[in-house]
Amino acid sequence: MDKKAVESNVPLGQGRGQVHRERTPDLSSDLSFEELRNRFDTSATVRREIMSKPSTHGSATRQIVSGKIFKKCKSATFQIDGATYTIVASPPGGAGAPREEVPRPPPPAPRNGSPKQGALTIVRRSSSRGKTESSPPTDEQLDQLDLDTEHLPAVDTPDACDKAALRLRYLLRQLNRGEIPAETLQKNLQYAAKVLEAVYIDETKRLADEDDELSEVQPDAVPPEVREWLASTFTRQLATAKRKSDEKPKFRSVAHAIRAGIFVDRIYRRVTNTALMQFPQDVVRVLKTLDEWSFDVFALHDASAGQPVKYLGYELLNRYGMIHKFKVPPTILENFLSRIEEGYCKFHNPYHNNLHAADVAQTVHYMLCQTGLMNWLSDLEIFATLVAAVIHDFEHTGTTNNFHVMSGSDTALLYNDRAVLENHHISAAFRLIRDEECNILQNLSRDEFREFRTLVIDMVLATDMSFHFQQLKNMRSLLTLAEPTVDKSKAVSLVLHCCDISHPAKRWDLHHRWTMSLLDEFFLQGDKERELGLPFSPLCDRNNTLVAESQIGFIDFIVEPSMGVCADMLECILGPLHSSTKNSSSSAGQEPINEESTGAEPISKFKIKKPWVACLTDNKKIWKEQAAKDAEARAKLEEETNGTSPPTEE
Repeated sequence: MDKKAVESNVPLGQGRGQVHRERTPDLSSDLSFEELRNRFDTSATVRREIMSKPSTHGSATRQIVSGKIFKKCKSATFQIDGATYTIVASPPGGAGAPREEVPRPPPPAPRNGSPKQGALTIVRRSSSRGKTESSPPTDEQLDQLDLDTEHLPAVDTPDACDKAALRLRYLLRQLNRGEIPAETLQKNLQYAAKVLEAVYIDETKRLADEDDELSEVQPDAVPPEVREWLASTFTRQLATAKRKSDEKPKFRSVAHAIRAGIFVDRIYRRVTNTALMQFPQDVVRVLKTLDEWSFDVFALHDASAGQPVKYLGYELLNRYGMIHKFKVPPTILENFLSRIEEGYCKFHNPYHNNLHAADVAQTVHYMLCQTGLMNWLSDLEIFATLVAAVIHDFEHTGTTNNFHVMSGSDTALLYNDRAVLENHHISAAFRLIRDEECNILQNLSRDEFREFRTLVIDMVLATDMSFHFQQLKNMRSLLTLAEPTVDKSKAVSLVLHCCDISHPAKRWDLHHRWTMSLLDEFFLQGDKERELGLPFSPLCDRNNTLVAESQIGFIDFIVEPSMGVCADMLECILGPLHSSTKNSSSSAGQEPINEESTGAEPISKFKIKKPWVACLTDNKKIWKEQAAKDAEARAKLEEETNGTSPPTEE
């Protein structure tokens, strides 16, 4: 049985991490009884048992479906490739035949000596995905409708859309008659609204990408050393090749989206049918704050005995349903995350280590979850985004790209001085995935693997700091267009880049700890440069570095503008989706429903939460106070030094 047929056996109310994107089935062809039976029957052993006891076969005592044995029953309903089949058992003589007039395949010929058998009638019904139009319910159907909301299917299932549509039509009719209690109306409208919110739209159109000229920073308000660091780290001299642009959602009417059956899974569902990794209680306690902007990854490091990537990565992929959706064996995922963690600890870096990887992955999770970005992305794109965040600095050497180039390292020679570390992170991670014990992508199709790999490559390469100003300038230019269409790859790449440099936008105690770790790493590189006779890279001379001023410049010219552009991009992307959902939900109680109307009333601009704004303001204020104290201390030291020297004039 193919993959889609197996997935269709999951009960509708219990689907986890499944977004139905199968092709529309060909409903014009009918399968024979033998073909259907062979398709249902995946257990050769039980099939032989049935064949040896033909009497049990005719009465449908046991039916085999996807390896499951169902005990005696009068009928059974199955879904295969989007089509629904109902097998109805009839006693000898034809009694109990189904009411529906459908072509009936002939029953299998009786064996010699076998008793008279009843017929198995297979009724085939087309799924809603194969239909171009849905007929409205009749008055008789509406009269028989039960408005109880206790036993409704989950809002993210196809059946829920049918239920919601039927209830909306019934409520509209009852409102006209004035025969609907307010409480019943409220409960049913809430259910319908949740169903509509679960509709995911993935139609797109292309936007040609264009190269943009390089931008260079020339801040006059920072010391020369800080200006040099900003320019050398966040600018580059090489233009990038044009990349194929992705697609932007094309919004349909709610009714059409429901008929198409496109759904997004709610990310906080747990996978219960697999043997998941066990989490220590201390880790579980820390992960309760995983959705917060200033998540304390240092506390997770302590609770997990130095394995934050293993537990946080596993938790995120489980929360978003990736383990179930892409059939990732839990032991394989655990092996993969453990090996990734080892790679981050390979060079014992003070900053670019497993703590940084976990911190960036958690920040990406915040952007996906708390802004609603996950509703704009497919499951595969979410999977690629989370994995890219986890591996984005895999096997980092604790030195910059410029150090590799200037020192002529083997890695720089391998990658021709272009995005040296970023290329290594990607290559090393995919080499690890080739190991059978760590291959978390083993159940992806060829096309899925290519899309996944392309997305991960684009995202990790975009973390090269020398692309920073060009990346921001391109996005700013795009957002100034009347109808901007944002490439998905570029959107998630900018999100990952912003999360990579986001520690100054976190709570002060976390930011200060990250800053000290980063300076320790810079100083260690400066020590190596001194040994090699190389000039000091900016901020790498431990005896001549302005810490507070460097962080003020970093916030003013790098982090704050980046977070601003990222927020503008997210509001541009998610605004239409949010407005479409809001308008659709609010129109549920109106009569009549006009799908052609667009709603000319002005809508308030969609805004996302920006907790980083307050953190940036507070942290910059503290650094300015520290810079003033440092300047006063330097002046005092210089005065004392000059006071001990002989006077130059009387």
